[in-house]
Amino acid sequence: MAIRTIQRSGSRFYFNEDFPEIKYPGVTSVVGMLPKPFLAFWQAKMVAELAVDSLDFIEQMAQRDRDGAVQYLKGAANRYTKVRANVGSQAHDLFERMIRGQHVGRVHPDMVPYQRHFAAFLDSVQPELVRAEDVAWSDTHEYAGSFDGILRLRLDDQGKPDPQGDPALVMADWKTSKSTYPEVALQMSAYANADKIIAPDGSSEPMPEFDGAVVLHITEDQAAFKPVRIAAENGQPDVFPFFLHLRETFNWDRTVSKTVLGDPIWSTDGTLVTGTQRRGK
Repeated sequence: MAIRTIQRSGSRFYFNEDFPEIKYPGVTSVVGMLPKPFLAFWQAKMVAELAVDSLDFIEQMAQRDRDGAVQYLKGAANRYTKVRANVGSQAHDLFERMIRGQHVGRVHPDMVPYQRHFAAFLDSVQPELVRAEDVAWSDTHEYAGSFDGILRLRLDDQGKPDPQGDPALVMADWKTSKSTYPEVALQMSAYANADKIIAPDGSSEPMPEFDGAVVLHITEDQAAFKPVRIAAENGQPDVFPFFLHLRETFNWDRTVSKTVLGDPIWSTDGTLVTGTQRRGK
């Protein structure tokens, strides 16, 4: 079965071409149910910095088109996010080509630092690529998502890369954001606990058992390869149940919440004029 995606109300859904009526939300859309109170402050800061850094330009724009100036300022955070998303997409495409051993050739100057860091990672860690950019699909919990890679690493007793170490199968993710955040564990636990892997040609196989998960965080300045805990370990709880809570929250937000308020069974018509209002006229 070939898998396709669509966007609805800001969320990505996956569906099988043979059964288009069944649509599962994407893993990142489910993880997006996490509260993000810091976003309001960040968005306000982006607008304030743009206004302060462009006072003369904003003033001239406002004199010609006040509404246009307002929209320009309001869009500061969205424009930044769009630029970063484009960088991330280009970097992911580059990383996939490199880890598959394809000849890359010259890349855009903006991508050169990412290419250099990823090449250093491949040389130092020497990961074996098992799967890349396939779909993790769960009929059991009704979600799906495209993972960056499944790798086989050789690790020493401390869990560090070692060509002579023991083999470990790990779910891997590449991040090019400003930092790595804890929700990457939710994302990767969802992939690792899906029912099956679906390839671009529609073929599928059961999701394997994993020894762990890792995230490679690459920016223009540096790269860091980190383990990510996705299962119960050292007295800490399993991560996957927290993702399932968010999956239920997604159902509430997109479906159930729209069914709980009925039509009024009593209301006023809004035409009452009180004595105080009459005397005030």
